[in-house]
Amino acid sequence: MLSRLTTVQSETAINTTEAEVPKGTRGSQSLADRLFLTLRREIVEGHMAAGSKISEPELARRFDASRGSLREALMRLESLGLLERRVNVGARVVDLTERGLLELYDVREALEGMACRLAAQNRTEEDVVELRQMLARHEQQEELQAGTAYYQPEGDFDFHFRIVQASNNDLLIDTLCNRLYYRVRMYRYQLGMASPRAHRAFREHSHIIDAIESGDGELAEILMRRHIRASRSNIENKLSKQN
Repeated sequence: MLSRLTTVQSETAINTTEAEVPKGTRGSQSLADRLFLTLRREIVEGHMAAGSKISEPELARRFDASRGSLREALMRLESLGLLERRVNVGARVVDLTERGLLELYDVREALEGMACRLAAQNRTEEDVVELRQMLARHEQQEELQAGTAYYQPEGDFDFHFRIVQASNNDLLIDTLCNRLYYRVRMYRYQLGMASPRAHRAFREHSHIIDAIESGDGELAEILMRRHIRASRSNIENKLSKQN
């Protein structure tokens, strides 16, 4: 197995300027906030290459930012696991490795399974309705209908993110929706969304919601763990073919 992964880059580069921040939010965001959001997106989408060194003076000049605001943004990125600091080297974008990816799958299987069980126990009618509506939006994707890919937008429109939110467990939410979420997105985005499991993954999501709606926490946990194991098996097969 290779120590680092071959990534699939987006065809459209992002011009990272202040204009990227939604107009309605600029007034309420500090410069550090805007830097954090822009750099997070660049790292997740691969415009700042995995493993690349971070030059604080270069970024400060690029964004016309103070070193204090920049360092605050970089510390937040480090807390998400998107940056790492090495002795005598400084900050770098985290590497994408096969070992790192598979370790994320191990953690996700255990914790997202638990989140499903708790979501079933703590479910509300509103939670179930929102999950169903989200899947209905997903089903409209042309790629999903063609069975070639299943893209999930960020945050509340991401099935896994929304399930964890429905667990109502603050520690799980912090772990999976903050500290690990964007590292998972980084792997997803840069390895590509194409998958022969698109239709099956969508059906598995629907079955998980059925179990949550019925209040069967044990079944919901089993289904989520199977779902993530199947996704892991798919990515392992994909990587073995690349190697």
